[in-house]
Amino acid sequence: MHDEIEALASRVAGPVLVPGDGDYDTERTGANLAVRHRPDLIVGAARADDVREAVLFAARHGLPVAVQATGHGFATAAEGGLLVTTGRMADVHVDPERRTVTVGAGARFDQVIPEAARYGLAPLNGSAPHVGVVAYTLGGGVGLLVRTFGWAADTVRSFDLVTADGSLRHVTSEDDPELYWAVVGGRDNFGIVTRLEMDLVPVSRLYGGGFFYDAEEAPDVLNVYARWTRGLPPEMNSSVALIPMPDDSDVPEPMRGRHVYHVRIAYTGSASDGERLVEPLRKAGPVLFEAVWDMPYTESASIHDEPPHPVPFQRETAMLDLLDEDVVRTLLEHAGPQARVPCVVELRHLGGAAARPAQRPNCVAHREAPYLLSVVTLLVQATEDDARPVHRQLFGALKPVSSGAGLNFLGHGANAGAERVRDAYATADFERLARLKSAHDPRNTFRLNHNIPPASDMTASGN
Repeated sequence: MHDEIEALASRVAGPVLVPGDGDYDTERTGANLAVRHRPDLIVGAARADDVREAVLFAARHGLPVAVQATGHGFATAAEGGLLVTTGRMADVHVDPERRTVTVGAGARFDQVIPEAARYGLAPLNGSAPHVGVVAYTLGGGVGLLVRTFGWAADTVRSFDLVTADGSLRHVTSEDDPELYWAVVGGRDNFGIVTRLEMDLVPVSRLYGGGFFYDAEEAPDVLNVYARWTRGLPPEMNSSVALIPMPDDSDVPEPMRGRHVYHVRIAYTGSASDGERLVEPLRKAGPVLFEAVWDMPYTESASIHDEPPHPVPFQRETAMLDLLDEDVVRTLLEHAGPQARVPCVVELRHLGGAAARPAQRPNCVAHREAPYLLSVVTLLVQATEDDARPVHRQLFGALKPVSSGAGLNFLGHGANAGAERVRDAYATADFERLARLKSAHDPRNTFRLNHNIPPASDMTASGN
């Protein structure tokens, strides 16, 4: 195959790498260091034609294909096969008149936000702007402003897609509604998106930031937060996280070495109204640290202040039907400060615009859920074997109040298995996706992901 790889390298603009090449390890490494692809071949795509050449090569040789931009959404490590990396395709173009942005496959939100801000606009990005635009958006996209403007997926106008046969297709909800519906919510199961166009929203500033509390001195914060979220206007977006802070000099002294609650807010109304609305949070317990102010949207990353450097982690998720004292008690019992494995527990308040059906139909599900739960275990002082039973017991206990999973918050390995992927979709939608997979990728070439197998494979396996 050596000669064929050299021929492929002569046809693409980006690098073509095999194990042992100097840049191979750097190219295959993403944001989650707990999972790394080990492909037979990497194509560092610099343009759409590079993606086409890579997929055609994989088809000729019967290789599975994985795609990676920033590597935040790992599901399954490629052991062999072909990996397409898209970080070089990072162009960003804002059209202020149409209020849209068009991005390449590897663009990140921290590239989009300042460009959009020049025109008083903003994307529906998530809490970490160093995440890639395409995978985040096509997985649903629970953003900072999800209650005000809805899911990021609902803003997709069009995309260019390389399908399993190597075709490059321009897809809109009008011209190809079935494929559009499947990809917007189904991510990389139907091909590799090389370009995406999405709407922007008219937001230039926020009243935002957060409150930190010591979890032992303010034990009732989760219950106070749950009550506070009831009846809020859709302009108020928020989440709360229980975080075991390291005893590290980089952590502000009041929080160092403690379990803390961090309540985050992003309010699109006036600062004075925001100040009034958050007043009950100040009474939730002694505040260790407060940082809430009227900020330009370009500073919105400070609200969650998520570190941009790669770390090893495992995570699990559930959409919750309610958040009451029993649910809070269950959360703290299994993943609170006394848990045998430290966990970052986050609850995101949904509802508002997030509950609306998409104007351009897509397969993003569980819109009726009022809360999204995400639990992350850093695999630094703990292993996956340590984390797995904690996650299993917690989410098993919460099953009676869970209505499914959030695709972008699923973990990897067993946490991204067939049943967990099914949980991210409505039952009828998953069956429809499997039929469309049979039509567009019958060999399941795109399977190194949160996989939706072809309907024929599901039938053969008895599912």
